[in-house]
Amino acid sequence: MIFWTLLALLVVLAAGLLATIVAKVFGAIAMLLIVVWGLFVGFTLYFFRDPEATVPNGANVVVSPAHGKVDIIDQMTEASFMGGPCQRISIFLSVIDVHVQNAPVSGRLAFYRYTAGQFLSALKTESAEHNENVLLGIEAGGGVKIGVRLIAGVLARRIVPFVKEGEEIIRGERISLIQFGSRTDLYLPVSAKIKIKMGDRVVGGETVMAALE
Repeated sequence: MIFWTLLALLVVLAAGLLATIVAKVFGAIAMLLIVVWGLFVGFTLYFFRDPEATVPNGANVVVSPAHGKVDIIDQMTEASFMGGPCQRISIFLSVIDVHVQNAPVSGRLAFYRYTAGQFLSALKTESAEHNENVLLGIEAGGGVKIGVRLIAGVLARRIVPFVKEGEEIIRGERISLIQFGSRTDLYLPVSAKIKIKMGDRVVGGETVMAALE
């Protein structure tokens, strides 16, 4: 009798000890999950931040369509909307940049074309040629054409335009969202005078990119 009651007591004590250990382990796991979820929520809110742009004045001013780093300034041929030679300014958006895009000028959205493609890293300049993209063409005053190409990246697999063909848009207003790392190209007339340089960090709707001659 004494032996069996002692054995029962040991079993109860062992079960209690095991329950305590399990509770501690599950408590630690629960705390870790809460911390991870909190970090995820914080990053998501930070990523999808949408600051108001302080849009500069000036009838002939072209502002940046995106937040990021300028890594290409060149001349090229864009036949679909620009209709020939033009200047290109390409902006790389890292995963920590604001990913809402802004209208570079006021005017009518005269052209809208979605093109399916690959999802190369937006760090690669050739992503502008091969990746999924949306080309927006704006007809500003005096028949001036300004193009904005929204380019998906390896993580950015969703381009969300906020505007439709035929709409009148205002310089600095929000026109789209590209989720996660991506690239935005700005097409300008050959006569436009570029106001920024390679390596500059630009702010969507605020930084003056060029002046129209």
